[in-house]
Amino acid sequence: MRSIHVRASIRSLIAFLAFAPALAAQGAVIVPNDNLALDGLPPIPAAIAEAAAPYTEFRSVALWDWHPKLHQMLIGTRFADVVQAHAVAGAGGARRQLTFFPDRVLAASYEPREGKYLIVSRDIGGSEFTQLYRFDLTSGTATLLTDGKSQNSTATWSRDGVLIAYASSRRNGTDKDIYIMNPADPRTDNMLLQVSGGGWEVLDWSPDGRSLLVLQGISVNESYLWLVNVATGAKTPLTRRGAVLTAYSGGVFTPDGRGIYTATDAGSEFSHLAYIDLKTTAQTALTGESWDVEEFALSRDGRTMAYVTNEDGASRLHLMNTKTRKVTAAPKTPVGVIGGLAWHPDGRALGFTLNSARAPSDAYVLDFSKRSGAITRWTFSETGGVDLSSMPEPQLVRWKSWDGRMISGFLYMPPAKFTGKRPVIINIHGGPEGQSRPTFIGRNNYFVNELGIAMLFPNVRGSTGFGKQFVLLDNGTLREGTYKDINALFDWIGANGSLDAAKVLVTGGSYGGHMTLAVATYYSDRICCSVDVVGISNLATFLEHTESYRRDLRRAEYGDERDSATRAFMERTAPLNNAQKLTKPLFIVAGLNDPRVPYTEAEQMVAAARKNGVPVWYLLGKNEGHGFAKKANADFQFYATVEFVEQFLLGGKN
Repeated sequence: MRSIHVRASIRSLIAFLAFAPALAAQGAVIVPNDNLALDGLPPIPAAIAEAAAPYTEFRSVALWDWHPKLHQMLIGTRFADVVQAHAVAGAGGARRQLTFFPDRVLAASYEPREGKYLIVSRDIGGSEFTQLYRFDLTSGTATLLTDGKSQNSTATWSRDGVLIAYASSRRNGTDKDIYIMNPADPRTDNMLLQVSGGGWEVLDWSPDGRSLLVLQGISVNESYLWLVNVATGAKTPLTRRGAVLTAYSGGVFTPDGRGIYTATDAGSEFSHLAYIDLKTTAQTALTGESWDVEEFALSRDGRTMAYVTNEDGASRLHLMNTKTRKVTAAPKTPVGVIGGLAWHPDGRALGFTLNSARAPSDAYVLDFSKRSGAITRWTFSETGGVDLSSMPEPQLVRWKSWDGRMISGFLYMPPAKFTGKRPVIINIHGGPEGQSRPTFIGRNNYFVNELGIAMLFPNVRGSTGFGKQFVLLDNGTLREGTYKDINALFDWIGANGSLDAAKVLVTGGSYGGHMTLAVATYYSDRICCSVDVVGISNLATFLEHTESYRRDLRRAEYGDERDSATRAFMERTAPLNNAQKLTKPLFIVAGLNDPRVPYTEAEQMVAAARKNGVPVWYLLGKNEGHGFAKKANADFQFYATVEFVEQFLLGGKN
């Protein structure tokens, strides 16, 4: 039987042959590009694009690296269709585009000695089969360093700037072995360590270049650190399995090579900074946080550790003197999320990105050459002409769930010009080990500021940021508890005098898409409609078809579908097998090249939901993966979603 996306193309062609010519001549509809397949969508009025287009022009920045010789940073941002590498020579300086690939650049770093070339990570069509390239900054030529077929991690440079180490699924498509290469000569590429599992990654090289610090990831709650001998490939455990599962995040050698710094939840509910002595493997806790330490970076001289804590979703930057272990708070930043910590090689500047409710991610620098230690904003990403200064800040809200546990989330309320009870969009994060945080919500600002819709981003059980026991509350057969958290949220909305419980849309991407489908089938009577983006419709079929290098990592979270009892639970609770309970309009978005959640998860749900006779819209990106990365595709998805919202949430056509 032909797949739905083939049938969709035929139906879409017929629909547009019937309606588009006359309407397009009047400029009345938006015609999708050839890489989008539509099934069940009506023509999308051009008036939507006219009104919402400014909200599609937001740009953002990711700080990737510092130039080894110049006071210049390497960033990722989008000028045209996809993210590329750019250089910024100073605060407020122009972003000079360096790469011009047809597909997105996922990461890049300078060659650490002279900065003559970049190591670039990129994939094709959102497939996430990331390849490494050497990109010459003088000639603009790119040389493929990896095999062009496997999934490869980003490159970790040796301290002398000669070698890189990375993890690759090249051997069998499943296990992420460790490789070493001199990128100046790709023929030097060789496997250092053969492993079992898809969660291995290289964290750092020892100062003398003789050892690698490697992380073995099992799940969000379980990981291990290893030392690997670069000459022999022999690995030595730095951490071992205990009675309680322990996780480690990141790691860096001390300048003397005698120890490492890492973040771990060993002996604690929350992740803290720790020092591990390499001779004895003894661990010393350096901080005693009641919130997670989520990122850290050590200055090259080893004297200062910068680290970020996640405090109820908001980031706080700290500085530690590694000799005295005295911690001081960094200068205050706007409430938001800090990431991408990166010290300049000279140790006088700490770069990072900051994302807040009123500004997309931009690069900032904490300048230690100034007596005040001032923070300077380096990039100023465009906001499409939309004035963000007066937009409401998110409110941290809490509600009691079905078992008495308090669940929290962030609520974005429309401006005061919108009166009366407001319709609500509940947007559930992915992961599942993710967390909704007080960040810039991008295009979603259109729903809040122009359509008067409140947006609520919940952190159901299983979210990170609230301790490791909270993360475990949705594992395996506990999964239904997360669905009930949203049901309790419906009760809270009903008791809130500012929100309209009769007008609620639920949406989410990836695992959030699974939650969307589950809520739409479990609690169809409590919503108006739903939008699932690259979501899972059946955990069992998802685990069977997700890429093999990530399958065991997901089984640690969802359970093993090969176990009969677990399989029975998955089948019983699957939205796919409860589609007959779905009675409200549904919009499903998928990417044909998605390696995480195969598009078949979407197609089987579309077919099942259509049997109920409810409106089902289906949009497939034929050159996209786990979410739409190309601007033209993302724009059409956004405009179609606006039309769906106006019809079925605001218009009540359900």
